[in-house]
Amino acid sequence: MNQNRKNRYMPLLMALCVAIGIVMGTFYANHFSGNRLNIINSGSNRLNNLLHIIDDQYVDNVNIDSLVDKAIPQILADLDPHSVYISAKDVQATNDDLKGSFSGVGIEFNIRQDTLHVQNVVKNAPAERAGLLAGDKIVRIDGKPFVGKDINNEEAMRRLKGPKDTKVVLGVVRYGQKKIKEFTVIRGDIPQKSITATYMLNDDTGYIRIKNFGETTYPELLIALAKLSQEGFKSLVIDLRDNTGGYLQSAVQMANEFLPKNKLVVYTQGRKAQRQDYLSDGHGSYQKLPLVVLINEGSASASEIFAGAMQDNDRATIIGRRSFGKGLVQQQMAFTDGSLIRLTIARYYTPSGRCIQKPYTAGDDADYGQDIYSRYQHGEFFSQDSIKHTGPAYHTGFGRTVYGGGGITPDIFVPEDTLGMTSYYKQAAMSGLILQFAYSYTDENRRKLSSYKTLPELEAYLDKQNLIEQFVVYADKHGLQRRNLMIRKSRSLLKRFIHSRIIYGMLDDEAWTTYINQSDPVIKATIKVFRENAAFPKRPLSSKKK
Repeated sequence: MNQNRKNRYMPLLMALCVAIGIVMGTFYANHFSGNRLNIINSGSNRLNNLLHIIDDQYVDNVNIDSLVDKAIPQILADLDPHSVYISAKDVQATNDDLKGSFSGVGIEFNIRQDTLHVQNVVKNAPAERAGLLAGDKIVRIDGKPFVGKDINNEEAMRRLKGPKDTKVVLGVVRYGQKKIKEFTVIRGDIPQKSITATYMLNDDTGYIRIKNFGETTYPELLIALAKLSQEGFKSLVIDLRDNTGGYLQSAVQMANEFLPKNKLVVYTQGRKAQRQDYLSDGHGSYQKLPLVVLINEGSASASEIFAGAMQDNDRATIIGRRSFGKGLVQQQMAFTDGSLIRLTIARYYTPSGRCIQKPYTAGDDADYGQDIYSRYQHGEFFSQDSIKHTGPAYHTGFGRTVYGGGGITPDIFVPEDTLGMTSYYKQAAMSGLILQFAYSYTDENRRKLSSYKTLPELEAYLDKQNLIEQFVVYADKHGLQRRNLMIRKSRSLLKRFIHSRIIYGMLDDEAWTTYINQSDPVIKATIKVFRENAAFPKRPLSSKKK
């Protein structure tokens, strides 16, 4: 009887014990769990909890925002070389290069001897309207000194840029004067051009140099083509050397001008991003124009998309050296504080199926960043046989063989020009002495130089000034000892470099490009292709139908 009674109350007793255990467990969890994180937790929650604990319990005050700014780039760096975090203060500067314009004063400058020197003044920009001249030294901004070892390009840009219609007061020392003169500049929109040169290489061949793919690249291209049409061009060179890329859509729009209808320009695909094809619409006005595209190891992203589309569709001849190999697609995502990340969500593929992206090891940015130097060391800049094709073979529409594994390999390889190269020239160029000399010479002779308004006039004047000897004396005073035999061997290189920088400082980007192209082996190879009517790739004999 007693045993039956005990069995009857046992479930009730066990339930009571469980209830008491839950209450006690909750009590201790609420009061003592602050010293440790949950054992069962997701990675994102762990990170949030860690920041909360640091903010709540760390021995010293911590700027959590600053900690996050440092942590996020490290996380993204472990994914791939192009997923990046951009802090709120850097977003504007990062986006300006690809925008059609930005708000500022409108000058080009360089910093020499701890002083900001105005190299060029943009025509019709606020600085020109206020009275600034090339050669001026800006030593004060808004009443505060701006000289010394601590000034740099980033700080100068931050101080000179600003919202439209705001003012900035610049204290300037003009050449030949000692007194500081103040100029009040009202900031305004400064156009950012993608196309830096448009001119005729000869009676038949037009030339267009594109430095990046921004918001205005396509309309700029149409204007450039219209200009060349008025000058009667029958063939075209598009120079994408050192073009670091930009907007995909701009590259697709540009390719559309040269391709017939329904030709694949590029496609993207990722783990969560379904394949997306970009096709030509057939409305392009220059579908049958002989075309050559120039690339080198500095050509990346959107420039590789354009070059790859022309190559795989057998539309143009590609000349130069293998391109950079940047084929990862980033999606921009903003945070509420104004900062943002650019996260890789897909890869670019050329029409033949090649992935443009070169190989990389996640988290090994150092090795990835050294790739161009490694190519140089390996001899790829000097010999086509040194190019390493790490990917499989693909085929163009005509059946020509092209290779994956990163970048676009040109149809015609032109090695880097080493004629006249000496250790003296390398040291003069890499130390910055040639640039410093050219800047100083330009400033000291600006009044005389400004009387020559065209490239032929200025070039003829410079040829008479014996600038190489002047440079050698200048360099010797600054630690680069005279080496007569080497100077004689490198004479043409020294002249080209010195003259080109003076021409750039006195005229513009187009004049500089025109001068450089006169002795460029890549341009010479291009002219030969047009002369031989070889701009349109031909179908390999083995792939022709019998």
